Amino acid sequence: MRHIDCALAGASDFTLDCTVEETQQNGRTVLVVAAPDGMFRRFEKVADGRGVIAADGVEESMAHWVSDRVLEVSVGQDRYRFPATLKPDTGPSDDATP
Repeated sequence: MRHIDCALAGASDFTLDCTVEETQQNGRTVLVVAAPDGMFRRFEKVADGRGVIAADGVEESMAHWVSDRVLEVSVGQDRYRFPATLKPDTGPSDDATP
């Protein structure tokens, strides 16, 4: 388990308060992100250029690069910053590996 920056419930500032654990479920790589209050979200790693998507729930996730090594993912009012790397043959809008 590792810590990542998150800004929850519409907060403007990021804090290193969330944890993320990577698991395998039915052949998929799933990232389980837990907040300090016990709330959690699940994200699935995808290889279609988005990096990660929401793995459950009705809210869509949106991802964008905030630097060449950080992928920011938003779901509702919550934002998460995953350390990530671009595949060597892709550009910033292409595939990420969190």
